[in-house]
Amino acid sequence: MRHIEKRKLILEGNIPKVILTLALPIMFNNLSQTLYNLADAFWVSKIGEIEFAATSFVWPVLFLIISLGMGMNIAGTALISQHIGANENNEANKIAGQLFTFSIIISLTFAIIGFISTSHILKLMGAKGSLFTYCTQYLSIMFFDIPILYIVFIFSAIRQGQGDTTTPMIINICSVILNIILDPIFIFKLNLGIKGAAIATIVSKAVFTFYILYILFLKSDSIYITKENLKLKRKIILRIIKIGLPASLGQAGSAIGFIFLNGFVVSFGEYTLAAFGIGNRIVSLILMPAMGVGSALATIIGQNLGADNLKRARDAFKKSMFMILPFMAVGSLILIRFSENVIRIFADNPDVVSQGTYYMILIAASMPLMGIFNCLMGVFQGSGHTIYTMYMNLGRLWGLRIPMILLFKKFTNLGSQSVWFAMVISNFVICCFGMAIYMKGKWQEKLSSKFI
Repeated sequence: MRHIEKRKLILEGNIPKVILTLALPIMFNNLSQTLYNLADAFWVSKIGEIEFAATSFVWPVLFLIISLGMGMNIAGTALISQHIGANENNEANKIAGQLFTFSIIISLTFAIIGFISTSHILKLMGAKGSLFTYCTQYLSIMFFDIPILYIVFIFSAIRQGQGDTTTPMIINICSVILNIILDPIFIFKLNLGIKGAAIATIVSKAVFTFYILYILFLKSDSIYITKENLKLKRKIILRIIKIGLPASLGQAGSAIGFIFLNGFVVSFGEYTLAAFGIGNRIVSLILMPAMGVGSALATIIGQNLGADNLKRARDAFKKSMFMILPFMAVGSLILIRFSENVIRIFADNPDVVSQGTYYMILIAASMPLMGIFNCLMGVFQGSGHTIYTMYMNLGRLWGLRIPMILLFKKFTNLGSQSVWFAMVISNFVICCFGMAIYMKGKWQEKLSSKFI
């Protein structure tokens, strides 16, 4: 579907159809990424337990850097979608050029500093012996993936801002398939071990990055990058940072919060940690539709705010809720009914099954809350009011969940169940907070129209 037709669909078409058109490719994209992570983990685990542990150990470092790229992605989608909605393609082109230059500078800086400082970073994290060796081999190579990943982020932001969620999906799926093919070749055939896993990741993305660059600079496309727009402009960059930084901080703070949360969970024993891990993997699959709808909603909100169509933006949020809540409710009922059977697929230890089943039933009952959460995030991201997404991400973990676990652990006899109750209560409270912000209506203030 061409850009003009897609814009007309988003601004005038049947809203449920628009949501499905944008959300389905995002869901498939997320699913392909999940399958890639599973395949990558499978091949690395075949090398050895320490090598597998090394990839998990360095992940927080990579995710902190990725968080900034994710923030720029959100900022780009918000700005570009609003300019397209306002029929200001030249302004959208300026944003695209500035995002590209800024992301290249930032990502190369991270890659160079990270590569030089790899051993120092790992020593600060406490890596020693064989773990330190394997972490160094893997992380030093993965730093070179950052510039490529940032280009992918910017491309996704530009395309999603236009309402094109299909092209990024196709490219990502092709990259995932290539990575799955290359992993065993680099790891075992070329005998590169854990370094081979890192190289396979970079090569599989780099191949398609050349095609991404071709599209980004192709003038026949609706939104493209020109040489004139590559020169940094202070006003635009500050606007991107103002929108992207809160989103980045929210993502990074959330990632760090989950690291701390894992520490609290493991304090209740290895069986609790295993139940938590299994439950989260199952829940993440069920959450994919909600995440897809939330991401699609960001584009719809952005373009309609740009077109000064506040009523349609509000209708999009309501209809997103009407679409996702019944789906999440049905998924919850199915999960509650078959929770023990599902847990037994991944574990046979009675303690793990017992704790995992209890966790699944409790979390499944609150799944509709996550549908609300993702729709609210879509509204605030699409409108560019990312400070609210930061409040919701950080407040859910640092303001509510972690303090509640500590209080429950000290003043109640709930034991490991305190983690599950804290998760449900924190989700409920933060959704109430998000709805209060939505009702207040400040998110309806669109971003500045033009940049000089």
